[in-house]
Amino acid sequence: MPLLRFRFRAMGSPCELKLHGPARSGLEELARRCTREVARLEQKYSRYREDSLASAINRSAGDERGLEIDDETAALLDFAETANRESEGRFDPTSGVLRRVWDFRSNRLPDPAELARIRDLVGWSKLRWERPRLVLPLPGMQLDFGGFVKEYAADRVAALCRDAGLASGLVDLGGDLAVVGPHPDGSPWQVGIRNPRRPGAAIARVAVASGGIATSGDYERCMVVDGVRYPHLLDPRTGESFRGGPASVSVQAPLCLVAGAATTIAMLNDERESRAFLAGLGLPHLVIGQDGRLEGDVRLASGARREHDEIGVPAVVGQA
Repeated sequence: MPLLRFRFRAMGSPCELKLHGPARSGLEELARRCTREVARLEQKYSRYREDSLASAINRSAGDERGLEIDDETAALLDFAETANRESEGRFDPTSGVLRRVWDFRSNRLPDPAELARIRDLVGWSKLRWERPRLVLPLPGMQLDFGGFVKEYAADRVAALCRDAGLASGLVDLGGDLAVVGPHPDGSPWQVGIRNPRRPGAAIARVAVASGGIATSGDYERCMVVDGVRYPHLLDPRTGESFRGGPASVSVQAPLCLVAGAATTIAMLNDERESRAFLAGLGLPHLVIGQDGRLEGDVRLASGARREHDEIGVPAVVGQA
């Protein structure tokens, strides 16, 4: 059964669908439906669009009436609330406002007084979420779906493919991956994991036959100030760049959404605590330490890879 690739760009990332199917015309129509679904979610949850729900939520900050939220968004908010609680505040979609003072292109640290002012706007406990009403009580507060909507979109597209009767395929949204199903012969996909210190190379290959896989790393954006390296990973609890974590974390889970949240949380722990956290979740994972050492229990791929397996040293390039 041939493999067809459909490439497109969405959510600020290169994306690709890899679908096995008997008829090209049917796969092309399915791919169009998938890209429309990603576009729908981008339009709905992008903070960069004035007409998005995310922007409407953020404009409501300071209004005690808040907004009534639809069922899809409510489910995402419930997930975020659970992740925030279980991570002791490390996963926090209200922390997007920290971008106002952290500019990693400037090579300058935030002004402490300005950072303190912005920190007052961060904290899931500050908002009020009681289905179906969401209230951001403080003017200037924001809710940022960017840290998990791409993973959710990957899951949605994979489910759409399965609902259409497709049994074999892979969804890659900027390195956040959801498996439709294994290859037609039952063999898993082989996913390249980016070397955090050599971004053009893979440090490992992971075999994935179902569910989702996501990666977070400290290599996406960083700056060096007075000889100190500050990664883009901002700790919602302090507002500071978190410098004590691993170089990279990859997690497999039944859903890419769950995998993405787990990697975000793991990266905001030091290396020892990160490994303990992931072991406690019971999810297959790969932790790459600052010294380049690999630890974890993912199923590493073995043998010759297929030409179409290498997900770009893409690498599961997930962003925190």
